[in-house]
Amino acid sequence: MARTRRLGDNAGMAGDDGRPQVQLDEDALARRRRVLGEDHPDTLASAHGLAVSLRAVGGHPGTVTSAGSLFAIVGHRGEHQAARELGEDTLARRRRVLGEDHPDTLASAHGLAISLRAVGEDQAARELDEDTLARRRRILGEDHPDTLASADNLAFSLQGVRGQAARELGEDTLARRRRVLGEDHPDTLASADNLVIILGRVGEEQAARELAEDTLARRRRVLGEDHPDTLTSAFILVGALTQLGEYHAARELNDDIIARRRRLLGDEHPQTMMVGAFDLILRGLDLGGESPWMAALREGDKRRQQEARELSEDEPG
Repeated sequence: MARTRRLGDNAGMAGDDGRPQVQLDEDALARRRRVLGEDHPDTLASAHGLAVSLRAVGGHPGTVTSAGSLFAIVGHRGEHQAARELGEDTLARRRRVLGEDHPDTLASAHGLAISLRAVGEDQAARELDEDTLARRRRILGEDHPDTLASADNLAFSLQGVRGQAARELGEDTLARRRRVLGEDHPDTLASADNLVIILGRVGEEQAARELAEDTLARRRRVLGEDHPDTLTSAFILVGALTQLGEYHAARELNDDIIARRRRLLGDEHPQTMMVGAFDLILRGLDLGGESPWMAALREGDKRRQQEARELSEDEPG
């Protein structure tokens, strides 16, 4: 039996247009369903791969929602909802066919948590992340790459409701990835991007800025100026600079990202348009205006913290 290993859910990027890959995956899934049946492991591997491709088209909701929600899933709700529905079906089938703790089952759970977060079901995503991480730690060990991917997911899920826990888990995951994978590995740098976001949310803006600058420098050196992951890290640094009130520097970097996105993707690509939209916010901030982004971010934090308090009160003592 051949298993296809996808890296998309562990990467912290919102990549280029992946629709051709979606079409290929849809065709492969249809053929395997017809030839092998709905529950064959290879059919389920194709379903999992299609869900990954759909999430890639929609944009990864980890790093992308962080620096102002501008790489969010606006314009791609359909892909994320389709990924969510396919992910739920695939997870249910894998649990039934392979068992709760099979690595492929846990890969489906990991991916479904990403899709749930992308469509706004944060609590369900967080609970699935917690369960998946616990199982992977028990089965694979603390330092296995898949365990660390789940830890990264959970750290991001926790940031709006348990900021200190998110920070501690994010720092631990980054330290482990640096030790296991190396300083410049893409997964290590994805953890660094996530930690930048978390640090900003818990009030450690200067530490966030320093880590963001280091991560961007490494991305540029390893991947080049125009790689999608480099541009994602650059945008995260824009967010860190904005939180520090360094609006002019943020605008200069954001202008560079816009120019590269336009050249690489075109004016009408959603990523180009989203970064361009943030430029309007930065212009207002640079002129001394209010920040609707920061206000919305604070309001979202208050809402999630209230939900967490209500859940805690509902739990039996």
